[in-house]
Amino acid sequence: MVHFIGAGPGDPELLTIRGKRLIDEADVIIYAGSLVNPAVLKDAKKDAKIYNSASMHLEEVIQVLKEAEEQGKQAVRVHTGDPAVYGAHREQMDALDRLGIAYDVIPGVSSFLATAAVLKKEYTLPGVSQTVILTRMEGRTPMPEKEKLVDLAKHQATMVIFLSVGQMEELAGQLMTAYPPETPVAVVYKATWEDQKIVTGCLADIARKVKEAGITKTALTVVGNFLGSEYELSKLYDKHFTHEFRKGIS
Repeated sequence: MVHFIGAGPGDPELLTIRGKRLIDEADVIIYAGSLVNPAVLKDAKKDAKIYNSASMHLEEVIQVLKEAEEQGKQAVRVHTGDPAVYGAHREQMDALDRLGIAYDVIPGVSSFLATAAVLKKEYTLPGVSQTVILTRMEGRTPMPEKEKLVDLAKHQATMVIFLSVGQMEELAGQLMTAYPPETPVAVVYKATWEDQKIVTGCLADIARKVKEAGITKTALTVVGNFLGSEYELSKLYDKHFTHEFRKGIS
């Protein structure tokens, strides 16, 4: 069986217990070297064959997994964060299906969750936003027609934007077609890594600040008033609110 493993956002201690065990036991490891912290592999077997998928195309990845299966070796495919978010692992799973090779997926901590953690913020604040949009800017890979950034911005929900920090000026301009210029923004470079950087500002000035910080890639942009200080208290812990497990005080 092939194991697809979410390696988490960077800090090797944020790898799941199961994910670490499978990596440490694997005979063959394919990892996304441009994004996965090499420290995640530090306890791999000394004789494990390790491949960096940054220089591989899809057919090469599948061939390595196929050969491991034929040789009775345990293979793991290590993705950054959680592979379900911009992980491009569906096409790999479909290819394994066609070959009749069994696999499973071990989830990981996505960078968007690590970003909220290092910012010490909550994306879904009562009275502010109860919706989180995960998206990216259109670049060399186009976006579906109904998912243009200017259209998503109309909801003014909490927005998490992947793979787009290199287009920050254009990104901010598109968002300001719907969000006010003073809407708070945070850019987190390599959340949970030792060289993590955090840049905060608003839509009107974030492009300048990101340029001054020298951030051009490997960063997440989060936008919305959840970054502010005003919100309503949750009903969940309101002493006057009755729910299944507690009767409210009248």
